[in-house]
Amino acid sequence: MQGMSERQYAAHVGLSRGAIQKAKDTGRLVQHADGSIDVLASDARRAAMTDPAKQRGSKAVAAPATPKLKPVPDTALSAVGETLRDEGLPAPVSGGGTTFLQARTANEVLKAQERKLKLAQLKGELIDRNRAVGVVFRLAREERDAWVTWPARAAALMASELGVMIADHGSLEPAMMQKVLEAHVRAQLESLAEVRIDLR
Repeated sequence: MQGMSERQYAAHVGLSRGAIQKAKDTGRLVQHADGSIDVLASDARRAAMTDPAKQRGSKAVAAPATPKLKPVPDTALSAVGETLRDEGLPAPVSGGGTTFLQARTANEVLKAQERKLKLAQLKGELIDRNRAVGVVFRLAREERDAWVTWPARAAALMASELGVMIADHGSLEPAMMQKVLEAHVRAQLESLAEVRIDLR
């Protein structure tokens, strides 16, 4: 036999025997008159007819492609570091860059947090922020209105009770009691109005 058998040539180029048979059928191999494979001529023909990126084995000469990567924004890198720190995991050293493992870990942490929030919302443990603000505002307004009208209702009763207690000095006028109560209630409500609720 002048050249190599299919099995020998398959071992020579690092391919399966089936791949060598297919190459023979498509004319990518050169054969001697006895049907054996001409190694040098076949190697040259395969190199000319095959995309280097698709070659395998010892004869593959494909250079690894270098993908063009977009630069990662600083805000994304700082978000990765913040997420890792929140979970007590090692964050990137300042100016040292983020490793793929750190970025992937941060991504998994964020996905877990998102699933946890969705689950809590489905269970009714979370409410809409705008709705919560509206409810608090309505309750505060109802509370304020109740206090504004309270002096008028309570003044006569309080004047009567205090009039009994300080009978030596004469009875207190309900109108005067109401005026004093209203002044103090309004002052208190003004101080409460300065309180701001932070729902962040």
